[in-house]
Amino acid sequence: MNTGLLGAASVAAALLACTAAMAQQGDGTEVQITTNVFKPNKVQPTSDRIAQLKLPEGFTVEPFAQGLGNSRIIAVSEQGFVYVSRREEGDVLLLKDEDGDGRADKPPVQVVARAQAHGLAIKGNKLYLVTVKEVFVADIKPDGTLGPLEMIIGDLPDSGQHPNRVMAFGPDGMLYISVGSTCNACNESNAENATMLRATPDGKSRTIFASGLRNTIGFDWNRQTGELWGLDHGIDLLGDEVQPEELNKLEQGKQYGWPHVYGKGDIYPQSTPVGGLTKEQWRDQSVPMVLGYTAHAAPMQMKFYSGTSFPAEYAGDAFATMRGSWNRNPASGYEIVRIHFENGQPKSIEPFLTGFLTDGGKTHFARPVGLAVAKDGSLLMADDANGVIYRVAYTGSAQKVTEQKAAPADVMEAQAAKGVGVPLAKDRPETDAKGALKVSSTAFAMGGAIPMKHSEYADGVSPALRWDAVPGAVSYAIIMEDPDSKPIKPFVHWVAWNIPSTVTSLPEGLQEQLRLMEPEGVLQGRNSSGTHGYFGQKPPVGDAEHHYHFQVLALDSMLDIPPTSDRDAFLAAASGHVLAKGELVGLYQQKIEPPKQ
Repeated sequence: MNTGLLGAASVAAALLACTAAMAQQGDGTEVQITTNVFKPNKVQPTSDRIAQLKLPEGFTVEPFAQGLGNSRIIAVSEQGFVYVSRREEGDVLLLKDEDGDGRADKPPVQVVARAQAHGLAIKGNKLYLVTVKEVFVADIKPDGTLGPLEMIIGDLPDSGQHPNRVMAFGPDGMLYISVGSTCNACNESNAENATMLRATPDGKSRTIFASGLRNTIGFDWNRQTGELWGLDHGIDLLGDEVQPEELNKLEQGKQYGWPHVYGKGDIYPQSTPVGGLTKEQWRDQSVPMVLGYTAHAAPMQMKFYSGTSFPAEYAGDAFATMRGSWNRNPASGYEIVRIHFENGQPKSIEPFLTGFLTDGGKTHFARPVGLAVAKDGSLLMADDANGVIYRVAYTGSAQKVTEQKAAPADVMEAQAAKGVGVPLAKDRPETDAKGALKVSSTAFAMGGAIPMKHSEYADGVSPALRWDAVPGAVSYAIIMEDPDSKPIKPFVHWVAWNIPSTVTSLPEGLQEQLRLMEPEGVLQGRNSSGTHGYFGQKPPVGDAEHHYHFQVLALDSMLDIPPTSDRDAFLAAASGHVLAKGELVGLYQQKIEPPKQ
């Protein structure tokens, strides 16, 4: 008797018809949802089961290594060294295939031991490792083992529901780190959750590149266009067919819907945006997905094909692992998919390697996670259920992919250069004005030191500000910039507009969100850190004093632009409407290195 099958059947029978009714919201929402909890039982990867795996004609799949435990993310060095992280064991293993037979030559060697080890990235002769809150780097020795680990980031957000950080180096040489949400669908208290971060290789500076991403574990750069693409995990508990897994083109400063909007613009029924924004307004300022895939398939690592051993028809395509559902019947995922691109644009997502689901979908013998292109052009896939790394190779006679070039850097560099190297807002033609106004603060005088509590090294609260009333003004706006920063110069710390004409002062410690409830209706745009609202001073330790310009503008109108706008979008809208302007300049220097968390 197969007790495993009976176990799966009993779980399915008990949970298949679980019905959840969304609580009635203040906007009158009431949605009845039928959802499932269904987890196929795990069975062993026998040779018979592996032989039943299905691939397109001419492809083969065989184990590269076995018995690895909770194998998760894969990275391959220029020398062909294969590194795989293991979250449950808390380490990184090194494997080699020096004789070129498509199998690891020897048992794996543990090269790193760190709790919650997960994401891996390689740049030159250095291996980078990310845990829940930390990023480490170590030199790769000639034999593939590693030198001492150095922690370069120690304060990534806490994890919650999605602790599995991943990262990769972009064609611009910067380190991109995906930080998932803490929840299924909620308003995060830490702005870095549910985002893609962009960090310098030394970890000393980072910004939010894109937001509204529930959990984008799989992402990579198109080798033809240099554009960044990512697969985001859909919201759970909306039913078997909802939400589809999302393929997004990720661009700097863009918001991708989560937690209030998903897919092509569907509205999530339970959540409510903060600051009085409507869900329709949130949708209007979010980017819809480009392509969707079967709900709950759980996309993991994604790679554009960079080898030359696959047929030519795969040039420009990407592959991604789908770990598999736990809340859909029949189960979805448990496969590798091919993302077909034409002229740099995605056209379809289709199964590539299937068959890990067995016994009519009641059992499985692999949950695909890691994916990498080996030095010989084959694909390596890590299974975190039974600890097998599978190797997918092409042995057919079709014409192969020709020489592959690295993804061009111009697209990412252009996004990073936007708004950099420009004059301060007060000196730009968009703010030309005849009038002047005086700006003051109870926290510091003109040319004085800004108290530490207003910096990101401490409380990070906005200082109290006051300015002169301007006759005829309909609204006021604030732009805070640092012209001494590098490499983002000037660094925009704050941009806020539609401050009513009746308001000529702001208290200390305003909310850091897109729209304020007090003063009502004030909008706060995207600053250089990628957050909304005030971002305090954070100059590198040891730098000379930086100058922080708090610039106040009096406008003859309210501005009809979304709160996701940045300084340049605001200035474009404000051009021709500035009646008067003034500034308060404060100084800040950080002399003491703060403790790493």
